Amino acid sequence: MNKAAGEVCSTVSDSHRTVYEHFPADVLESNGAKLHSIGRLDCDTEGLLLFTNDGKLSDFLTRPENKIEKTYFVRLKNLVTEIQQKEYAEQAELGVTLPPEKKFPEQKSNGAKIRWLSADECEITLTEGKFHEVKRIFRALKNEVIYLKRVKFAGLELEESLNPGQFRPLYESEVSRLKRKTKIDKKPDISKKCMRKESRTV
Repeated sequence: MNKAAGEVCSTVSDSHRTVYEHFPADVLESNGAKLHSIGRLDCDTEGLLLFTNDGKLSDFLTRPENKIEKTYFVRLKNLVTEIQQKEYAEQAELGVTLPPEKKFPEQKSNGAKIRWLSADECEITLTEGKFHEVKRIFRALKNEVIYLKRVKFAGLELEESLNPGQFRPLYESEVSRLKRKTKIDKKPDISKKCMRKESRTV
């Protein structure tokens, strides 16, 4: 799914639309297995969100020790000079001290890789999922994230043809790729309704 801003990764919400409202009932639950998101994105964050009904697959992809890469497109409030860009990248790769937020205390982040696209835009790749981690990394670097979109996860890339809120089934080749990455011998029990052969047919 290309998650839209303003939606939450929860089955129930009083104030926001949930990402599950986009799915028909027979996809949400198949043969007693319920569809769920693999990890979450913040309400105001857009981009790639994976869903499965396979708990083993989901557990593997969300464990920090498995170092599954997630890449985000970031737009910052303040322009960053070339010298600062190098400093940001070096500090992020070493890990920064994340400032406290809500119930989460000050924490040390693992290393993250920053690739600059312009003076105020970059891609950042990390392998863990602490609360508001990308936003807190840049806050620690004395800047502010004003737009955030996940573009890659576990080797899969967000399909540009998907508008916010749209989803598509995984291709068989993508399921195989996840299977190899997670070293799960048994093919993930992703519903046939959420799979299709390598085809561009909508």
